[in-house]
Amino acid sequence: MNTRKIILSIIGVLLIIVSIYGAITIVNNKKRPRPQPEKIVKTVFVDTVKNGTVSIVIPANGNLRAKQRVELYSEVQGVFKRGHKLFKAGQVYRSGETIIGIDASEYAASVQSAKSSLYNLLTSIMPDLRLDYPEVFPKWQKYLSDFNMDKSTPALPEMTSEKEKYFISGRGVLTSFYNVKNLEQRLSKYRISAPFNGVLTEALVTEGSLVRSGQKLGEFINTDVYELEVAIGKVYGDLLMVGESVELVNLNRTKTYTGKVTRINGKVDQASQTIKAFIEVKDANLKEGMYLEASLDAKEEKDAIEIDRGLLLENDRIFVVRDTILDVIDVKPVYFSEKKVVLKNVPDGLTIVSKPVVGAYAGMLVKVFDETNVKTAE
Repeated sequence: MNTRKIILSIIGVLLIIVSIYGAITIVNNKKRPRPQPEKIVKTVFVDTVKNGTVSIVIPANGNLRAKQRVELYSEVQGVFKRGHKLFKAGQVYRSGETIIGIDASEYAASVQSAKSSLYNLLTSIMPDLRLDYPEVFPKWQKYLSDFNMDKSTPALPEMTSEKEKYFISGRGVLTSFYNVKNLEQRLSKYRISAPFNGVLTEALVTEGSLVRSGQKLGEFINTDVYELEVAIGKVYGDLLMVGESVELVNLNRTKTYTGKVTRINGKVDQASQTIKAFIEVKDANLKEGMYLEASLDAKEEKDAIEIDRGLLLENDRIFVVRDTILDVIDVKPVYFSEKKVVLKNVPDGLTIVSKPVVGAYAGMLVKVFDETNVKTAE
C-alpha cells in the first residue's frame, strides 16, 4: 500500500515538472522577434520634361453632303414626257440639259393665241401712229416687222414721251404685252433644266405619269464639291479659323483627303452646346453620305507638354520623381482630348511619371526603370 502511494506521488511530481518545463518553453518561444516583412520598392517609368509647341487637334466626324443641291418640284401640271435620257437615280446631266419635260402642247397653244392677239393689236394701231405720231412710227414698225411668233416676245420699244405712253397704254398694248410675258414665263416651267453639271440622286416619278403642281420630282446634286458638317464643343469655337486646312480620313482609314474650313456657325446649339463647322472637300472618289473623320488643327500651344489623361490627378496635379521619392506638383491643363491632355507650368528638366502607378502616393519610395540595363541584358 505504501509502495503504491510512493509511486503515485513520484508520477504526480513528474507531471508537475513536465508542465512547468512546457510552460517555460512556450513563454520563451513567444519572446522570439517576429520576422520583418521585406520592403517592396515599385519600379516607375519616367520622362524628362521638355516644353515645346503642342498642336491642339480637335477630332470631329460627320457625313458628306453635296455643297450644291437642288430639290426638283413641279410648278405646273401635265404628263411627264420621255426625254433622251432616262429619269433615274444616278443619271448624269450637263449644265443646261433638260432633266424633266412636261407635255405643254395645250398650254403652248394658249400662249400662241395670246401672242397673236398682241400682234393683231399692234397692227391695228399702226395707221393712227403714222398719222398722229410720225416721229415714233419707225421704231414701232420695226418692232412689228421683227415680231416672231415662234420666238420669245421681245421687249417693247422704249417710249420717250408722255403722249406716246398714253397712246400705247390707252390702246391696251401694255396689258396685252405683259399678259403674253406672264404666259411665256409659265410655259418655261414645263421644262426643268440642269443648273450645273451633276447627277440625279433621287427620282420620284416615271415617264408617262401625271405630274401635279407642287409635287416633288427628285433631287439633283453637284458631284464636284462636297461639305462635311461637324459639331465641335463651344469652348473650342474661338480656336477655329475660316480657311484652315483639315485632314480627313475615311472610316477604314485607307484614304486621306484634304479639306478647308469654309464656314463656322455663329450660333451655339442649346441642346448639345456645340458649334457647327463646315469643311469643303473635293475629290473624284468622294460620294454623298460617306462618313469621314476630321482632325481640326485649332491652335498651337507654346511652352507646353502633352501627356496621357490617366496621369492627371484631380484635374490639376501630376506625379514627379525627386531622387527616389514620389512627389506631386500643380499644373495648368489647357486642353483635353479623348486620351491626351496638354499642360503648362511644368518646369523643363523635371522627371515626371510617364505611366500610371497602382497605389501611388506622395512620399512613396520608388525605383526608376532603367531602359539601358534591359537593353544590355538582351
